[in-house]
Parts: sequence; structure tokens; C-alpha cells
Amino acid sequence: MENLQSEEQLQELLEKDKLILMFSADWCPDCHFIDPFMPEVEEKYRDYTFIHVDRDQFIDVCSQYDVFGIPSFLGFHKGKEVGRFVSKDRKTREEIESFIESL
Repeated sequence: MENLQSEEQLQELLEKDKLILMFSADWCPDCHFIDPFMPEVEEKYRDYTFIHVDRDQFIDVCSQYDVFGIPSFLGFHKGKEVGRFVSKDRKTREEIESFIESL
């Protein structure tokens, strides 16, 4: 999964057809819980661009999108938010896949 490098890059990425932002942080154990299976999720949903947003590096982006719990996911279609899976709770692979399928 590609890491977000700048807010300018985010603006460019938002123009993509299908984008999923995954918000997490290095210190978050629930974020690391999903690490082993996220490459398989990305492979399964290849029509989406997945971008990792480091909560500590991009706190303004988190605030802008009301993301206060991690790990969290936001789905976009051509710049418009079409879904969110935002909470402080641990997420399972099934929950993440269900969220993506709901977009």
C-alpha cells in the first residue's frame, strides 16, 4: 500500500475513480492487526487505489475528514466520499471487505 506523501498528493489522488484511504499509526496495535491480510484485500479489490494515511503525520487531514479513531477507512469515487468505516475498534478482514463491497 502506498503511503500518502503530501496533502497536494491527496488532492490528485481524490480524482481517481475508486480510492480508499486507510488511516493508521505506527503505535496502534489494532492497526498492526490488519497488516498481515491487507495485501490480500488490496489484491482482491484491484479496481481501488489504496492509500495509507499516517494519522500522526497528517493530523489535519484526519481532522478535515472527522477521523478520530484508527484504523479507519474512507471510500471515494471521483473526489466524493461514498463511504466510511471509522471507529477506534479493531477491524476484521470480513468487516473491511464488507465495507469495500458496500461502496
